[in-house]
Amino acid sequence: MDLGLKGKVALVTGGARDVGREIVLALADEGVSVAINYRGSEAAAKELVAEIEVDGGTARAYGGDVTDYDATKAMIDQVASDFGGLDILVNNAGYVTPQKFVETTPADWHAQIDVGLYGVIHCCHAAAGYLAASGDGRIISLAGDSARVGEKNLAITAASRGGVMALTKSLAKELGRDGITANLVALGLVETGHSDKAWLDANMSKIVRNYPSGRIGQPEDIAPTIAFLASSGASWITGQIISVSGGYSTVG
Repeated sequence: MDLGLKGKVALVTGGARDVGREIVLALADEGVSVAINYRGSEAAAKELVAEIEVDGGTARAYGGDVTDYDATKAMIDQVASDFGGLDILVNNAGYVTPQKFVETTPADWHAQIDVGLYGVIHCCHAAAGYLAASGDGRIISLAGDSARVGEKNLAITAASRGGVMALTKSLAKELGRDGITANLVALGLVETGHSDKAWLDANMSKIVRNYPSGRIGQPEDIAPTIAFLASSGASWITGQIISVSGGYSTVG
């Protein structure tokens, strides 16, 4: 499908593996030049760059910790310098560690919030000027739908990602006159390379009761929505929380 994205420049945080990798591939397939941010997955990021280049696309890997504002700004400045601008920011970096709330510690809170909320704030702040200069900028963030519906053992993750949902709506209003849209894709449970496969296998029949689709997600289920939101066809969609979760948010 041609979404009219050829020649655009995108930065995907946490783009080396799993959902991020599928987003990178979907954008590259549309002719987007993709900056792949990674923190600890340098080898995977470089392998992904090579895969895209073999297929005739353009990509580069950028190490950087989104919890560090100065490092994040330096990375985004470098991306814009290398590619001549930035049109699309995909805030994908993050992780989930299920824990009972009463067993969490302040260190757990800071770890989740630093990546899940501050990481997004850092990227949006550092990228806003470049996205405005694009005249057709996109901010697309990802978060678990647990931030909207609530979920046991995910209180801190839900709290941090709920902040991203509020940030998304506020940025849509504040940056809209600069030609920037801001949307968030809310996910259900997605099986990734970090998933506990033994736990999933043991609990799958119970888990899927929360999914009208009858299954949990795979990384490739998410990328098409991201690519669409990056396109001109989504230019009048902004400030929205869009569930791509197999119906998880519909189950009470």
